Amino acid sequence: METIFEKIINRKIPAEILLENEHVIAIKDISPKAPVHILIITKKVIPSFQELKEEDYYLLGEVAKAANKLAKEFNIEKGFRILSNTGTSSGQTIYHLHFHLLGGRDLNAMG
Repeated sequence: METIFEKIINRKIPAEILLENEHVIAIKDISPKAPVHILIITKKVIPSFQELKEEDYYLLGEVAKAANKLAKEFNIEKGFRILSNTGTSSGQTIYHLHFHLLGGRDLNAMG
């Protein structure tokens, strides 16, 4: 069964796409936890961070490139957070590797 992210990648459902290349797609989060809350999603379907294989590690570089580009574009390069929830107890609800790019306010108050 396709995840919501696969449906976005395959253009089966709409999303506000902010960046896309052959490896990742970045979209605005529909339930933001900060003024800037962007999801950076790998196009390769990997259920979670723990399931990355050695041949997939290049994707972390692609995520970093996208995060830095978006941080500059959204004027948060002086302070932002990147996180990936891994497993149910961390709050992961969509089992497709993705990273949250958060910024635009003091993040020290966030958990």
